[in-house]
Formats: sequence, structure tokens, C-alpha cells
Amino acid sequence: MARITAGVATSHVPLLGVGIDQGKMEDPYFKPIYQGYEWSKKWIAEEKPDVIILVYNDHASAFDMNLIPTFAIGCADEFAPADEGWGPRPVPNVKNHADMAWHIAQSLILDEFDMTIINKMDVDHGLTVPLSLMYGQPEEWPVKVIPLAVNVVTYPPPSGNRCWKLGEAIARAVESFEEDLNVQIWGTGGMSHQLQGPRAGLINAEWDQKFLDDMTADPERLRHIPHIEYLRETGSEGIEMVMWLIMRGALGDNIKELHRHFHVPASNTAVGHLVLEKTS
Repeated sequence: MARITAGVATSHVPLLGVGIDQGKMEDPYFKPIYQGYEWSKKWIAEEKPDVIILVYNDHASAFDMNLIPTFAIGCADEFAPADEGWGPRPVPNVKNHADMAWHIAQSLILDEFDMTIINKMDVDHGLTVPLSLMYGQPEEWPVKVIPLAVNVVTYPPPSGNRCWKLGEAIARAVESFEEDLNVQIWGTGGMSHQLQGPRAGLINAEWDQKFLDDMTADPERLRHIPHIEYLRETGSEGIEMVMWLIMRGALGDNIKELHRHFHVPASNTAVGHLVLEKTS
């Protein structure tokens, strides 16, 4: 059967994609950010996952105010990088494991999660930047990617606890897929940041570090953080961190932290990154 072996959490700051695309990885501003991913790039090259379930949020590229799915899963064969106003990123199309995506969609819906099934969409920096941070600039992504989009842009977003339970349901779906596959699940977005208004540029490094600690030390606390705390402590965009809890919920109780990276700032955002291994 398929099995989830590891989880990755990472920010998906669009500027980090720009730095990679423009060959600025050795620039003094960017270098310490990217250095935190060097361990992870070596690790994933050794792990060689067959499939990544990549949890991200769209930034008005595939969805807008006319269509706001809380949870959406991409089931087409492939997805092109989105044009976010300055042309698509020069990265490969994302190739899906469509059979597994449809299986997960069916399993989640029968498990009482109302998923939106998407067969045509472009994927923006929320999905492509994490792939670039972990895999660099290959001609083709060396892994199949199942996009799972979460609404954390328009109120009301799902609660952390609901996201955690979705992760648990995803784990059940993967384990019931009969093909022998090494599957990872990634939660992306965050950490603390606010892009507009009087608090634009807000970063709460202390809160972020506690969140990183409790991904292993006290995940029960994380799943019950209320929306208002994310807003108050981490800015209007910090709510993206609920997507990390989908990844964490899918890993179960027995995990080990393999790698951590935290950097302030990248653009006006705190960058956080974890690699977690499922130990049983």
C-alpha cells in the first residue's frame, strides 16, 4: 500500500521564487535564506518520494471572489505555472498522480469532507516556490505532485482543528491506495506577516518559534489556536500556518524533527521550514 513517510513545512514567499529565477541565490540578502534549505535538498534527493501531497493556498490566480472553495484537490494530469501579473515562473509544469488524487478525493468525500474537485487550474507561487526551494531548477520536477488548495485568503478560513482532522483523513486515504508508493505531505505558507494596513511588515519571531517548537512538543495546543490569535499575533496573513496542521495531522503521533530553519526577514515575512519524519 501507499504510505506517508515524512512531512515538510515551508514558507512560500514569492520573492524566494524571484531570487531563484533571477540567479540571485548567492546575493547577500538571499544567501542565508536559501542556505537553510541545502540540508533539505540533499535529504529529499536521498528520500526520492514518488508523490507529494502539496497543501498550499491560491493567491487569486485560480480562484477569486466568484469561487472560494474551503478545500480543493487538483485531479487533472498536470498543472501549468500561473501568470501572476509578470508572466508565469520559468518552472516545469506540475505532473499529478491523477489516480491517487481521484482516490483521495473519493475517500475524503466519503469520510465527510466536502472537497471541491478541480480539473483545470494554474498553480501559483504558493505551490511552485516550495518545489523550487526543495528541488532547485530541474527541467522536470522529479516527483508527482497532488495540489491541495485551502482558503486562507477570505474569511472564514477553516480552523486549525478542522485542518488537522483533514490531515488525518488524508492519511487514511493514502493508506487505502493499493499501489506501493513513498508519499510525502507538505504544508506551506506563513510564517507571521501582514501585507497591508497600519501593521504592514509585522513579524512576531517569538510566536513563530514557539509554533515551530510545538509542531513536535505540543501539537495539541496548535490545533486549537483560534483565528483571532493568528490575526492578532501573526498578522493578517499568518493564518496560512493552519495549512501546516494538515501536514502535521497526517503524520500521526510518532514523529521526529530532522531539520529546522528560521530566518527574518524575507521580503516582509518570517521564513520557517521544518522536515519531519514519521517514525512508525
